[in-house]
Amino acid sequence: MYHSNMEERLKKLEKLKEIGVDPYPHSFHRTHTFRQVKENFETLSKSEETVSTCGRLMTVRGHGKTVFATLSDESGKMQVYLRKDRLGEKFEQFQYYDVGDFVGVKGAIFRTKTEEITVLVDDYVLLSKSLRPLPEKWHGLRDVEIRYRKRYLDLIANAEVRTIFRRRTRLISLMRRFLDEGGFIEVETPVLQPIYGGAAANPFKTYYNALEQDMFLRIADELYLKRLIVGGYERVYEVCRDFRNEGIDRMHNPEFTMLELYQAYADYTDIMELVELMIEYLLAETGNRKNIRFLDSVIDFSLPFRRIKYVESLTEELGLDVLAAKEDELDEQCERRGIDYKKLSVGSKIDRLFGETVQKKLVEPTFVVDYPKIISPLAKTHRDDDLLVERFELFIFGVEIANAFSELNDPVEQRERFEAQLAHREQGIGQIDEDFIQALEHGMPPTGGIGVGIDRLCMVLLNQPSIRDVILFPQLRRES
Repeated sequence: MYHSNMEERLKKLEKLKEIGVDPYPHSFHRTHTFRQVKENFETLSKSEETVSTCGRLMTVRGHGKTVFATLSDESGKMQVYLRKDRLGEKFEQFQYYDVGDFVGVKGAIFRTKTEEITVLVDDYVLLSKSLRPLPEKWHGLRDVEIRYRKRYLDLIANAEVRTIFRRRTRLISLMRRFLDEGGFIEVETPVLQPIYGGAAANPFKTYYNALEQDMFLRIADELYLKRLIVGGYERVYEVCRDFRNEGIDRMHNPEFTMLELYQAYADYTDIMELVELMIEYLLAETGNRKNIRFLDSVIDFSLPFRRIKYVESLTEELGLDVLAAKEDELDEQCERRGIDYKKLSVGSKIDRLFGETVQKKLVEPTFVVDYPKIISPLAKTHRDDDLLVERFELFIFGVEIANAFSELNDPVEQRERFEAQLAHREQGIGQIDEDFIQALEHGMPPTGGIGVGIDRLCMVLLNQPSIRDVILFPQLRRES
C-alpha cells in the first residue's frame, strides 16, 4: 500500500485533495528534531509534553487499527505510532500516504516494549506528497551510476554519505579558521578571466556579451592573489572553484575546489611548515589520531612529513641523470613505461616519468622538493642550483595533494619564463599576462604560495576511493 508506483501516487494525490488535504503546505512548526527528542527523552516523557516533529516517511508497518512508521530527518530516524482509537476518522487518511512523503506529527513520546523511543501520534499532517517511488532496493543504494547522477537519492538512502559531506564541510571550515587565526584574510578573485594562467591546463572558454570578448573560466587563482601581495596585503587566501577542460577519472574532475594562499616574506620551507601544521590541526579538531586509514593502508601523519628531492629520487629510479640526459634517452625511458611522449616537451617527459615511477610509491605524506626549472615557470630559482626551483609538492598515497613555491618575483625573469612556456605550450592557446608582469614591475616582496586540492585531501582524510565520492554533483556524461 505504501510502496505504490507513480500512477497510483497521482491517484492518491487527487483523493487527498478531494477530502480537503493540502498536499504541499507552506510550513510546519517543529519543536524538536529527532535527535533533540532522543536527547531530551527523560524530561519530555516525564512532563508528557507534546512534541511537533517531522521528516520523510521511510517505512510503514500496518496492523489493522494501528500503524508503526519510521520518519527520517537530517539528525536521524524516529519511530511514530498511529492508533485509530486515538486519531478517529483521520486514521484512515494515512492509507493515501506513501514511503517518501514528508510528514509532520504531534504527540507525546514513550518507549515501546523493545525500548525504542516513539512518538504516540495525536495528529499528523502531510507536508509534501512524493510522486516518484524510491528506486528498487533503495535502502543502502549501491548503484554507482545512480548515486552520482541522482545524488539526492544517494543522500536519502545512505546516511553515511550525508555524514561524509558534513565532514567535508567541517574540514573546509577548519581550514578557514586555521588561516584566519594565522593572520590570513579570505578574498575573492575573478572566475571569468580574459587571460587564463597560474597553471598548465586547457581552459573552458565562453563569451562575455557585455564586453564583447572571449573569456575563460579560471584554471587557477594564483596570478590574481599575487597581485594582492603587490598591493600590500601580506597574507591572503581563497577557497575557490577552478575549472580545467581535461579528463575525468578517479582523481580528476573538471570542476574542483582549491585552497590557494600566499604569504609575504616567506619561502617554500615556511609554507611546508604551514601545511604540516594545518593538516595536524585538521586531524586534531576532527578527533582523528595520527594514523588514518585510506583504502587498504594506514597512513602515518606524524610530523615532520618525509622529504625527498625530485631530481635525486627520479635519477635513482631511472639510473639516469634526468637533467643531463639527452632527449632520445628520455624518449627511451618513456617508451619503456608506455608513455606517449611524441608530442611532449622535455619538461613534460621528465614529469611524466616521475609520475610513473617515484610518485606511485609515495604512500606516507611526503614533500617532494626542488623541481627542475624547466617544468616550473612560476617558481623562484633555487638559491643553490640554477637548474632547479624552490618548489614542493605534497603527495599522499601516490596522489598529489598540494603544489607550492617560493614565488618568482623578478619581473624580467618572469617574462622570460612566460615566453619560453608559450613557445613550448602543449595545451590550448595561451598568451602572456602583461598586467601581471606590470604588477611585478611595481615590486612584490619575497612570497611563499601554495595550492591545496581540497577534494583530494578530503578523499584521503575521509577514506573515499574516488574524487566523485567527495563532490556532491560530479561531472558526468549526459544520459542518452
